[in-house]
Order: sequence, then structure tokens, then C-alpha cells
Amino acid sequence: MIEVDAVVITAMAQEMAPFEERSSTLGRASLLGQARIRLASFGQAHVLLVTCGIGLVNAATATALAVSRSRPLNVISAGSAGGLNPRVRVGDVVAGSSYTFGGADARAFGYSLGQVPGMPGSYLADPELLRSAEAPAGSNLLRGEVVSGDAFIDGRSFERVRRRFPDALAADMESAAIAQACHLLDVPFLSVRAISDLCGPAAGSEFSVAVEDAAARSADVALALLATTPDP
Repeated sequence: MIEVDAVVITAMAQEMAPFEERSSTLGRASLLGQARIRLASFGQAHVLLVTCGIGLVNAATATALAVSRSRPLNVISAGSAGGLNPRVRVGDVVAGSSYTFGGADARAFGYSLGQVPGMPGSYLADPELLRSAEAPAGSNLLRGEVVSGDAFIDGRSFERVRRRFPDALAADMESAAIAQACHLLDVPFLSVRAISDLCGPAAGSEFSVAVEDAAARSADVALALLATTPDP
């Protein structure tokens, strides 16, 4: 068993790079299942860094394994996301106040759109983490709903997703799955994702240019939260 203050999860190595670069100490990389993990410290905070791979199943599996192994005080999902709402701009950081599965639809059995049967209608962020999230220098921080699914939202699917989830600010492929795992394991959770592209007809055209910048902005917010994490 490893005791840490927090688990930080990203989907891709590019999204984890700012954490590795800014760590005070950084352990050797190893595998937990198929996720890449490293122990790191940031000042007084001891953190398990987890690169889980893209997608809902990768994210949920890595979260469950990491939390079971390390018993963290909280879990933070960092990295990039697509903007869904007209209020959102590339470079903004979205701190998710709630997380919903974009592909879940069991309304025929009385569940709400986005609700997995037997689970909450959406998963709420830890209120203290959400309240403590602050905008990094030169960025705007928004708080609102995040929708997650295994399909990239492009021009063909954008309008349908917007109609189904009109209040959602951002879309990604991991946060709701991590939130569900944390709900089941009773661990506080927050996702802080910087907007790397705007979903819609031009989806994907800005991603390769902005992902490193988005990762750095997301890491700014997450690292500020780690600095306020109390000792276990």
C-alpha cells in the first residue's frame, strides 16, 4: 500500500508532462494494469501520477486500481477537453461541477438522459476542491457540467450533443468514468480540463496546436490545488 495525498490522472503522456517537469521528486515509471504510474512530490504533497490511456474503460480501471493501491485524500483529472458551450474559448479551464455520460440513455426504464441505471443522474465534484480551483495566469476558469463519452464530438455529432446537454461546458472521454469510480470508492474528485479545441464543424483542427498549452494550463490549476492539500 502506498500512502499519497492525491492521485492525478491524465489520459495522455502530453497531458502528464507538465506534472513530471514541475515535480520536486519523481520516481521511476511502472505499470499498474496497463496504466503508467509514477510517484512524485510537489513541495509537501505526495502524489501518484497516473497516465490511464484514452477512453472511459481505461479511465475507470486505472482509477479503481490507483485508489485501491494508494488510498488518496482526493483524485484530480487533468488535461484537455473540447468546448461545447458558446461561453467557452480555447485556453479556458473548465472545473467540472458535475459529470455525465453522454452516451447513456435508459429513459425507456425511467432513468434520466446520461444516467447509468442504478447510479446517480450525474456525479458531483467535491465542493471544497471545486471552490478552491483558481484560474491560472492568463486564463479564464469556468465551473460547470462536463459530458464524457467514447466518441469524439465533431461536426456530425455536435448539434445532437448540444441539444441533449445544453448546459454542458466541455466534453472529454474520461472524467465521468473517473467520477463514477470515485463515487463508488467514496473518494473526493475534481476534473480540471483546459479547452484545446471547440467541438463542432471544425473539431480537431486546433487540437495538435493547443494540447501542450492546454495541458500546462490544466496543470497550473491542479498543482495549486495540490499545494493546499492537507497531510493525510
